[in-house]
Amino acid sequence: MAMTLVEAGCRAVYCVDLPQSPGEEFTKVKQYVENMKGINGRMEYISADVRDQATMWKIGKTIGDKEGRMDVCVAAAGILKPDIDCLEYPADVFENTIDVNVCGVLYTAQAAGREMERFGNGGSIILIASMSGSITNMHQHWVSYNTSKSAVLQMGRSMACELAQKGIRVNTLSPGYIYTKLTGLFVDSQPGLLEKWSSQNPSGRLGRPDELRGVVTWLASDASTYCNGSDIIVDGGHRAW
Repeated sequence: MAMTLVEAGCRAVYCVDLPQSPGEEFTKVKQYVENMKGINGRMEYISADVRDQATMWKIGKTIGDKEGRMDVCVAAAGILKPDIDCLEYPADVFENTIDVNVCGVLYTAQAAGREMERFGNGGSIILIASMSGSITNMHQHWVSYNTSKSAVLQMGRSMACELAQKGIRVNTLSPGYIYTKLTGLFVDSQPGLLEKWSSQNPSGRLGRPDELRGVVTWLASDASTYCNGSDIIVDGGHRAW
């Protein structure tokens, strides 16, 4: 996502994540961006807990003060817990998932939206939902994750309607099964699961993170100025059967 925004012309891209220091993925992308010819954008890393509203708002203001504007926000905080039967689901696990996937996304979007409003330039907020917000994943016991992603879809619609008059657009992106570091840990631990998931969509495979780049770039740009309150589906046809 970060490299996509830099390539699209963003002057500065700030990545907020929980670890105190950036991980390997961020480091590789930052190095790649720095080596790109003709690109003047830069990437910055900030360690923070997205569940802390006050901290997220402060980070938003700090960025706004430094850059003099805020144009785009991609709120992608999310965790996925192991399969647990819905009737036995522990309260603490459920609450933590909601805290990160729903509250964390809201606080991130708020932090950016407040700066967009402060500078009066409008902007685009992209909330990362999931196909799991509108369907139930076959054979997976993911009541907390599915519930959280459904909430993100409604959050996007609600915020879009409230912020439209301020020139701020809010849309959601619902990926299907994407082979990321997070899903990879889950898929690779269960023999045959990769093949099973791949067979559940017409494309016959899992998606790649880079296959979301075009949609994110479009939603972030002026090419999508009449797209507001929408959910963009990128799932390899998973829901087309």
